[in-house]
Amino acid sequence: MIRRVLASLAVLAAVFMTSTKSRAVEIQEVVSPGGVIAWLVEDNTVPLISVEFEFGGGGAEDPEGKAGLSYFVAGLLNEGAGDLDAQAYQTQLDDRAIRLYFDAGADTLSGSMQTLSENAEDAFDLLGLALREPRFDTDAVERVREQIFAIQRRESEQPRRIAAKHWLKNSFGEHPYGNSRKGTTETIAAIKRDDMQQVVDQRFALDNVLIGVVGDIDAETLGLLLDAAFADLPEEADRRPIRSTSISKETDITIVSKDVPQSTVVFGTKGLRRSDPDWYTAIVMNYVLGGGGFSSRLMEEVRRKRGLAYGVSTYLAPRDRAGLYMGSVATQNARVGESIAVIRDEIARLANDGISEEELTDAKTYLTGSYPLRFGTSDAIAGQLVGIQRYGLGMNFIDRRNDYINAVTLEQVNRVARRLLQTEEFYWVIVGQPEGLPGDLTQSLAN
Repeated sequence: MIRRVLASLAVLAAVFMTSTKSRAVEIQEVVSPGGVIAWLVEDNTVPLISVEFEFGGGGAEDPEGKAGLSYFVAGLLNEGAGDLDAQAYQTQLDDRAIRLYFDAGADTLSGSMQTLSENAEDAFDLLGLALREPRFDTDAVERVREQIFAIQRRESEQPRRIAAKHWLKNSFGEHPYGNSRKGTTETIAAIKRDDMQQVVDQRFALDNVLIGVVGDIDAETLGLLLDAAFADLPEEADRRPIRSTSISKETDITIVSKDVPQSTVVFGTKGLRRSDPDWYTAIVMNYVLGGGGFSSRLMEEVRRKRGLAYGVSTYLAPRDRAGLYMGSVATQNARVGESIAVIRDEIARLANDGISEEELTDAKTYLTGSYPLRFGTSDAIAGQLVGIQRYGLGMNFIDRRNDYINAVTLEQVNRVARRLLQTEEFYWVIVGQPEGLPGDLTQSLAN
């Protein structure tokens, strides 16, 4: 029975995706009787409601020596609440085909809920119970702790994860951004129930939550349900202050020796925060360099012309207190040096010579034409609503976003390329047994 209902949810979500592709997104701001604010896109096509929300403060605000606390808490919020232990709480969700999931990133602790509209009241009640009265029972805590240990062991053998972990640690040093959001074996082992409750007490507050809702519900009904889930939270959060930072490097390349036939390379440099005036220009620039898939210069040079790798990409990675510009490639050990040389050459060429009018036009065409794909499902739209609120972009942002892209000029792209793409500022981490590395780069070995 449960599987049939969940399958029905999936079908309804697919129907919703089809029905919304060609429809305008009309946003309403809903203020509940208790003062809870949410953005709503009402759509009665199918009896489905998606809710996305986030609290400010993620792994970067974990106490010293307790890295991974936010991630740990996220794994426990649907493992029992109020008078319902883990099994009873999960049964309540399953019997009503309610999907409730939590996660933690560097800057946020977020949640996602999807329910049939006929079960909306129960869904919001159960959500509210998880936020107000998580149990953190010993058996659930230890079970989730073991799950995190298992994830850590698995990721400790994954070259991409290893490289990213070293890149962040060596780039940010003692700043919290240098910590893994999933912590280490030592930090996860050190976390106690009181630490978990402190996260809830300090961050789950009305002035610290952003909510997006999409689906078969009107504003008046949503207002009442918002109160059931959020209104009893404290008015103000008590968050840990985190200083702004920027990446630094003591070496150009760090090699993590691993006996594998293929090396994985993660590289990056200082990027932009989301609020930077050059943000949209950087999006266009990145599309040309490495963000445009098979249309990007890096894919053309690295894969199509030379067959060095199956794929290579770059992307902007903004955080609340730092901006990153990242990329990755994986290739045979014997061809790592050549791959890095080609990537560096293309970075330098774009910085020095800029892009062409044709590349600018192609980038704009793709970036504006593909934008509606971000609104294909109810949960995707709800997530966009939260993101727009988070960065203060305004309720009309969806209508205006493509105008920002189309307004980017060739001169702006070339200026931003010179700003971001300084090859000597890039830091490279390689996991494998790389050969032929460029001799002008200072190398170090990781333990």
